[in-house]
Amino acid sequence: MKRLHIIAEGQTEEAFVKKTLTEFLGDYNISTDVRCVLTSKDKHRQDIKYRGGMINYAKAKNDIIQWLKEEQNNNDVRFSSMFDLYALPNDFPGFCIAKKQVDPYTKVKILEQAFADDINDYRFIPYIQLHEFETLLFTYPQKFEIEYIGNQKGIDILKSIVEEKGNPELINDGVDTAPSKRIIKVFPDYANNKPAIGSMIAHEIGMDCLSKSCKHFAEWVEKLKSI
Repeated sequence: MKRLHIIAEGQTEEAFVKKTLTEFLGDYNISTDVRCVLTSKDKHRQDIKYRGGMINYAKAKNDIIQWLKEEQNNNDVRFSSMFDLYALPNDFPGFCIAKKQVDPYTKVKILEQAFADDINDYRFIPYIQLHEFETLLFTYPQKFEIEYIGNQKGIDILKSIVEEKGNPELINDGVDTAPSKRIIKVFPDYANNKPAIGSMIAHEIGMDCLSKSCKHFAEWVEKLKSI
């Protein structure tokens, strides 16, 4: 069985990998585990190390390099990332060049290539989510009824956003218009329990639907399937 390590930006991405992606890749004989970017250590609770949230790229890179070193003698293990394009720190490789691009797919391609070049390890497969994890939830807004029973009005608002953009991955990275911000505006409670609610809805939507609606996400999944 092949092994895959994923470093996630935060707890929502971590929960998604544990709940959905690991199960999916298991069918392809791939064993997956995940860590959040290390932001702080609690000296009294060494079992709680990975708090989540990328403060800056240097810290994230340090985590990735450290994990690579832990597996330095294993050529058959692969590594990947699940970082959001939204609020990406400005010290990220390729940030200034990518910022000049209008097309989000071009932007994320530049960033991922610069990311790969900076890590400089053939075992690493970079992935940056357009525009953040909650993009995936817009692939099938009706699934929000699982958590928000009877709020069809709110679900219809989310549906109209997707219809307007034509593609969940084009829901942008504005401070007030990023996918998570739009969801919170409709369902304020989402902000209080994003990891549990977000990962549950994504799981219910399913990998097939997520990949069909989000081509950049689908490209990443295909790379992981073929490791």
